[in-house]
Order: sequence, then C-alpha cells, then structure tokens
Amino acid sequence: MADPADTAGKRAQIARLRVRLRELYHGDSPGAVRFRLWVIAIDLLLIAFFVAAPFLRDYPAYLVVDYAVALVLATELGARALADTSLKAFFRRFSVWIDLFVLVTLLFPLTLFNLAFLRVLRLWSLFHSEIFWATIGRRYDDTRVEDVSKSLATLITFVFIATGFVYASFARSHPGLGGYVDALYFTVTTLTTTGFGDITLPGTYGKLLTIVIMISGITLFVRFAQTLIRPYKVRFICPDCGLLRHDPDAVHCKACGLLLNIPNEE
Repeated sequence: MADPADTAGKRAQIARLRVRLRELYHGDSPGAVRFRLWVIAIDLLLIAFFVAAPFLRDYPAYLVVDYAVALVLATELGARALADTSLKAFFRRFSVWIDLFVLVTLLFPLTLFNLAFLRVLRLWSLFHSEIFWATIGRRYDDTRVEDVSKSLATLITFVFIATGFVYASFARSHPGLGGYVDALYFTVTTLTTTGFGDITLPGTYGKLLTIVIMISGITLFVRFAQTLIRPYKVRFICPDCGLLRHDPDAVHCKACGLLLNIPNEE
C-alpha cells in the first residue's frame, strides 16, 4: 500500500514542476524567453529533418535519428501539456493533434512511411502558435508581418504536403517520377499553373489530384498576395459591437460609431 506521505510529496513535486513549466512557456522573464527560443530552435531543426527525410531514408542511421526526434518531440509535448492550465483545453487544440500524429509516424517509421510527408504540418502549427509570436515575433505580433508569415507558412506547408501525396502515390509506378525532386517539380509547376507537360499523373486519381493542387495553389497564392497588397488594419476589438479590424488611424468604429482608443507607438 502506498505511503500517503510519499503520494503527497510526489503530487507536490508535480505541482511545482507544472508551475515552473508554466513560467517558462508563458512568462516574460529573460530565462523564460531564452527557454522558448531554444524550443523554437529545436522545432525548426525538427522541421528541417522532416523536409530532408525523403533524402535520408536510405542511410543506416536514419532510424536512430528518427527515434531520437520522436523522444525530443514526446518530451516537448509532455512539457507543454504540464504547462497548460487545463489538459482538456490542451487536447482540444488542432496543433496538439498535429504533434500527436507526427509522433506516431516517428514511432512507426516503417509502417507509416507513406504518411511521413504530413509531418511538415508542424511548420504550419509553429507559425500559428502564440509561443512563436510572443517570443521571436513579439515586435510583429498582430501586424502585417504576422499575417504575411502565416500565409507564407501555409503555402509552403501545402507545397510539401502535395509533393508528399504525389511522391507516395506515383513514385514507384510512374516512370516520369524518378524521385522526390521530380514530385516537387511537378507540384510547383502544377500549382503555379505553368504546366510544362513533361510530367503528368496517369489515371482518374492522378487527374483529380492535379486539379486539387491547381485549385488549392491558386487559392493560396491569391491569399498570400492579398496579405501583401491589401490595406493594413490593426486588430482591436470594439467593446460595443465586437468588430476586430480597424484602420490604423481610426477614431470611431465604422460599424457602430463608438469612439475608439487604439494604442499606437507614437
């Protein structure tokens, strides 16, 4: 039978650990900022590994690196779960389920190698995380730079996901796709609607996949262009009607006419 004193001591240790992790992940101290910078740097290294993975699979050390990455990701995911105020809220986040899926593909690399290309979704979740913009992008949080960066990250993520679909589906059966670079080349030429025609996907599935890549690519490019050229609006919630975006020099809310007090750096 467990000693009540030991149980209470372990609970106290876990509680102190959760408080410490919460300070590191959400605090403003120099130590917390340095910790989050290390976390983001590790995230970028993991993403680089995911992008380079198709070129590294034939090396003997690939599985060792794969399982090491799985350990790092599981540790970081567990630390974030402990740092959160509510585990229920933590597991409701889409980014958490992305990380769990990535972790499963890392733990079973041989069984789920055809789904490994979806690991690049972590790039999307990183650039859409509050930790990233509260640490590296603090100066640009809620600005045009954030909008452009998120749109660009979404576009790049889609390129590699579409490339993964093409490579996993046709690399071994289509003579025109000799490797991952050929799949990337086809994806880029298709979503930009350049369409040189030197590589085409056979069959009904290939045609449907090509259509999806073209339509999605045009949509994402238009979205990215809009974030670059559309008039910039600041994010400030109107306390009366709830309108979120306003002109930077707005004095009154255009929806309800309420007098606004939008902070600025002047």
